Amino acid sequence: MKLAYLLNSYPMTSTTFIRREIAAIERAGVPVKRFAVRHWEERLVDPQDMSERGRVEYLLSGQGGRLLGGLAGHAILHPRSFGEALERLGDMHRAAGGGFVRHSAYLAQAIRLRKRCARLGITHVHAHFSTNAATVAMLCHLLGGPRYSFTVHGPDELERLVENSVADKVQHAAFVIAISAYCRDRLHAYLPEHLHGRVKIVPCGVDLRDYPAEPSPPPMSARLLSVGRLCPQKGQVEIPAAVAAAASTYGELSVVLIGDGESRAAIEREIMATATGGRIKLLGWRTNAEVRRRIGETRALLLPSHAEGLPIVIMEAFAMGRPVITTRIAGIPELVDEKCGWLIEPGDAEGLADAIRAAMSATRAVLAKMGKEGRKRVVARHDIDRIAPQLIALFGME
Repeated sequence: MKLAYLLNSYPMTSTTFIRREIAAIERAGVPVKRFAVRHWEERLVDPQDMSERGRVEYLLSGQGGRLLGGLAGHAILHPRSFGEALERLGDMHRAAGGGFVRHSAYLAQAIRLRKRCARLGITHVHAHFSTNAATVAMLCHLLGGPRYSFTVHGPDELERLVENSVADKVQHAAFVIAISAYCRDRLHAYLPEHLHGRVKIVPCGVDLRDYPAEPSPPPMSARLLSVGRLCPQKGQVEIPAAVAAAASTYGELSVVLIGDGESRAAIEREIMATATGGRIKLLGWRTNAEVRRRIGETRALLLPSHAEGLPIVIMEAFAMGRPVITTRIAGIPELVDEKCGWLIEPGDAEGLADAIRAAMSATRAVLAKMGKEGRKRVVARHDIDRIAPQLIALFGME
């Protein structure tokens, strides 16, 4: 019995948690074959991600003619399974409201994946996210390939359950993983009741070996840190105004933003409009090691998101013993409350400024107590080496 992971683009700077998950499964004694549909188009910055890329087999890279030949060949040699897959593909095409070429490509990729799985003896394929990779895994299974499963994270995919034909994917899957109770409940509200039992809660995790066993107390600096893709869902564009408001009381306040993305220009405009250029720095993407170092140097993590699943960076901050300022959305309240952070409503500008003031006014003892509680929760719930055996059992690889 052999296991494969299938991703759309991999590795990516924002999917370090998947690399850690695969590594933990392998440390537990189960080798993992890595497949991805395509390379990530942006530049990788972390050495471990760069190394991981060399271990991935890409279904699209240099496979144009082979994919087309495989499509025709499978139709001739296996007409029944090809017909069933084609029927499901038609349903998905209609649910998505178009995209014939894209869906045809999924089928060709699935045929390629089936051949590779047969040759390698792969018995289970797991995908992350309920989108492209889960589609290819399902079609591969319908074509006679191995059983499959996939992890649903959100937030965007939970808003497109119908368009992404998630019910069909769950119907044919061995099981489906939800990363939080919130995610499970959203899936249950969408799925027919007979499929509810197929949804299992398994959280994402962090590799605690990368973090000190006894984190130092949060420093009494005036620095906050925000980490994540710069995009509307993360709400970083709201940070400059909140910093300007809080800085009238706390003159040394500063914020470092790690990440990049489509909201960078909007954030830079807000920095200029609020005259906070001397307080806010945008560093772009940084290595995992630098992120950990900067978390250790910060008073608290700042994540004013409008849409999330359950952010890995919160787990990373807690692993370093740092409290967080974030929003009361999705799975976040399952991990964060007033004992280890400050929760506000998304888009609440005054609430964000108040939370920053609260973090700045907190004593060393209060910050240390909150950080200790956050660390305790991550150790109990999000240790990837404790999570890996749960995944292995579900995959049937024990």
